[in-house]
Amino acid sequence: MKNSIITATYNSAATVRDTLESILQQTHQDWELIIEDGLSRDDTLSIVREYEPRCQGRLRIFSEKDEGLYDAMNHGFARATGEVVGILNSDDFYHDERVLEDINLAMENQPIDCVYGDLKFVQAGNTHRNVPSSHQAVTK
Repeated sequence: MKNSIITATYNSAATVRDTLESILQQTHQDWELIIEDGLSRDDTLSIVREYEPRCQGRLRIFSEKDEGLYDAMNHGFARATGEVVGILNSDDFYHDERVLEDINLAMENQPIDCVYGDLKFVQAGNTHRNVPSSHQAVTK
């Protein structure tokens, strides 16, 4: 299954690298990343563009005025082409390299509408990622 990952950004230069790196480290590689940028004034877009070669055509960047975070997310949903659509904020990252794989396994051959995971709040200097987390599936 193809995953569409929507990341809304606005002046996210300090954190967006961690977000992008966590996507690139995923074992499940059938994904597209849609960056919805609200006309950032810092280096967000230049950082994101640095990742274009590593994303191998799976990165789509849109920078335009929006009406805030949820408007940007809605633009991303409209542009998504995957069977699974998710949001990863520009100051968040996946806790390990199997998150997308686990989501796809949970949804395989089952009537699942929504998958969510636990959150772990971290500090910028202490982003230990090897902490077990559970993913939950919600069925109809």
